[in-house]
Amino acid sequence: MIRKVLSAWVSLKSDRQGNLWGTVLPEQGPEVAQVVHGQLGLPLTMMVAVDERAKSGVYRLTYLFSLIDKPAFLALEMAVDGQAAEYPSWTPAVPAANWHEREARDLLGVVPVGHPDPRRLVLHGNWPHGYHPLRQDAPSEVAATAPRRFSFRPPGEEAMQIPVGPIHAGIIEPGHFRFTAVGEQIQALEANLFYTHRGIEKWCEGKPVMTVLAAAERLCGVCSLTNSLAFCQAVEAIAKVEVPPAARYGRVLLCELERLYNHIGDLGNICAGTAVALGTMAGTRIKEQLQQLNDALTGSRFLRGILVPGGLRRPLAAEGIDKVLREVRRDAAMLADTLLGHASFMDRLDHTGIVDRATAWRLGAVGVAARASGIDRDCRRDHPHAAYHELRWQVPVHQEGDVAARLKVRIEEIEQSLSLIEQARAALLAMATTTTTTMKPGDWAAVIDEYPAGRGWGVAESPRGETVHWLEIDAQGLVSRYRVRTGSYANWPVVVAAVPGNMVPDFPLINKSFELCYACSDR
Repeated sequence: MIRKVLSAWVSLKSDRQGNLWGTVLPEQGPEVAQVVHGQLGLPLTMMVAVDERAKSGVYRLTYLFSLIDKPAFLALEMAVDGQAAEYPSWTPAVPAANWHEREARDLLGVVPVGHPDPRRLVLHGNWPHGYHPLRQDAPSEVAATAPRRFSFRPPGEEAMQIPVGPIHAGIIEPGHFRFTAVGEQIQALEANLFYTHRGIEKWCEGKPVMTVLAAAERLCGVCSLTNSLAFCQAVEAIAKVEVPPAARYGRVLLCELERLYNHIGDLGNICAGTAVALGTMAGTRIKEQLQQLNDALTGSRFLRGILVPGGLRRPLAAEGIDKVLREVRRDAAMLADTLLGHASFMDRLDHTGIVDRATAWRLGAVGVAARASGIDRDCRRDHPHAAYHELRWQVPVHQEGDVAARLKVRIEEIEQSLSLIEQARAALLAMATTTTTTMKPGDWAAVIDEYPAGRGWGVAESPRGETVHWLEIDAQGLVSRYRVRTGSYANWPVVVAAVPGNMVPDFPLINKSFELCYACSDR
């Protein structure tokens, strides 16, 4: 069906994984985008821009959409003239492309003409005008030229602006939030992030794969395992590597441990947003118990250093986690029952920070944020990886789209994670072999020649939602382009949409119900 609908603009080809590839003319981009997203209903997964001026005189832009009838993707490529460096924006047709196109403009200087919000995103006002660090000819060092300045939309009559951040009253990362309010009611919110932009993707260019893996799992503290998994899967897609069964089940176990400690910690964080100290302390205690289990199992509280392309670095001692998980199941259920049965607590959450299904879909929400707004989307099921397709589990979905719905989705996912861990553990114990890797660190030169040569991506479901790592490897086995779109990156615009219509004191609670990361968005 997709081939037939798009045949007027593009001829699609399939790769060995079932993904569809096609080339779009820049002037036809918005029309194609409207058909793909508006008519076919395909959600945008990511957009990646690459400077290929030295080779072909163009910038290559790839818009990656998730197919809904099979576990594959639609990749639409576009060549933008290297001199003009501009193209018609896809954002009016695909609002989820907003940040992607603004970021590409900041970092590569490729201008999306007709974009509804042409302001800077990643590079704040203190970056020199005309400096685009991901261009191949960009200087490696540059000095700030001015203080940070942001352009905000002026408030209307009788409205006032309330600036919050970027420095906050806690040990958290920086982000500036500016509220337009009339009395206590918020009319609009604008968020400025990227204070901690580290240039990781630029730093990774020309580096060996294993060096970039170490950077990938340090993009974010609390989603280290998911980021390393998505990266490893990108390498495996390029090099045609099959992961052995023990490693696939081990990856499920580790991913769900990461989801478990995050979700339980997030229950406590939501309690902190409502001054329910008992819930905050209980969530923190159980989270600490799980992170100690992570350390005992892998040598890292954040599950770092255990994944490699092709499998795991070493077998997991799956027989040693029973006691801790029994205690976690008991205590997490007790915490959930306490919160759901706390009438005044739930009253505070009900109808607060609502994101309806249409808004969540329009902005490209993923993870808990999407599933709490009625969008049945989870890449563990929709784009099977590891051993998820071999296990029994369900995707919890709620319709209300408020803080209470996001709490309930997490509570139900905690139970699903515990079940998946038990199933993966049982499978590991039943296996006759514990072989966990098929690839040695020196094998990265196995870059394939067939289309798309040397390019691939990996997708994994982090505690905050679908995370995608795009990777390109050159003939020497070195990384030539690396692009990351995390669940937090996709969901920050959704937070902004959830706030208007609520009271100013609601913002900490709404924000904690998403519990997004700054660092993996800033990169």
